[in-house]
Amino acid sequence: MLRCLLVLLAALWGTPCGAGPAGLQASPDGGETGNRVGLDERLGARLPLDLVFRDETGKEVRLRELITGPTIVLPVYYGCSNVCNYLQGGLARVLPEVKRVPGKEYRVISVSIDETETPELAARYQRMYLSALRVNFPPGGWKFLTGDAQNIKKFADAAGYHFQRKGRDFLHPVASFVVAGDGMIVRYLYGTSFLSKDLTLALLEAREGKVGTTIRKVVDYCFSFDPNSKSYEFNLLRVSATAVILCCGGFFLFLVLTGRKGKQHPLGDK
Repeated sequence: MLRCLLVLLAALWGTPCGAGPAGLQASPDGGETGNRVGLDERLGARLPLDLVFRDETGKEVRLRELITGPTIVLPVYYGCSNVCNYLQGGLARVLPEVKRVPGKEYRVISVSIDETETPELAARYQRMYLSALRVNFPPGGWKFLTGDAQNIKKFADAAGYHFQRKGRDFLHPVASFVVAGDGMIVRYLYGTSFLSKDLTLALLEAREGKVGTTIRKVVDYCFSFDPNSKSYEFNLLRVSATAVILCCGGFFLFLVLTGRKGKQHPLGDK
């Protein structure tokens, strides 16, 4: 019920009103890089597949060697003790419910946005998340990449993904995206929770090369990003106020309509 209400609000307002779980709007500057934090959706754009990264074994790989079909891409950094773990853990919980063959019909790629991280660290996290799946998931079905700063920036810019270093940590959008075999971005997924039906639909769209829709406006309206705590807070006041306004408006509309019906049926002359 609440989700339907929020979708209606998103359609009515049209323009995002704040930063949601994806950090959709720029947060204040002041980091070491001076870059803004946010996500500019680039549905239909293509990732540069010639970019070179290192996989968890230390081998150099081009993105085109891995993105050969529907692919779920997770921009993260492995040293993150907060949302990156929730993001990858949330995906690991739902992947066994996706009725597609990993490594053949789709692939998952975690890409570190921290150029200082190593393949050894990536391999450690691959083992951890593959173990969390508790199913026979091939290592080639979920790759963990590291790279240099130049290639990371080109990758992030192509996806409209803007992050900012804060000491040893990063401010960054909490989002992933699904791409087709030619690198075209077909859907963005926001937050750390996934639904198997959403993933299945996104993978189907990627297989057919169709650009899907997102829930950007809903999450953007309901959440605000706090750069100090590096967390996302539900905007209870905004949502509650809007619900009250809609209820009052609905009641007023009811009175108007029922009043009109009464006027259309006057009592006859005595």
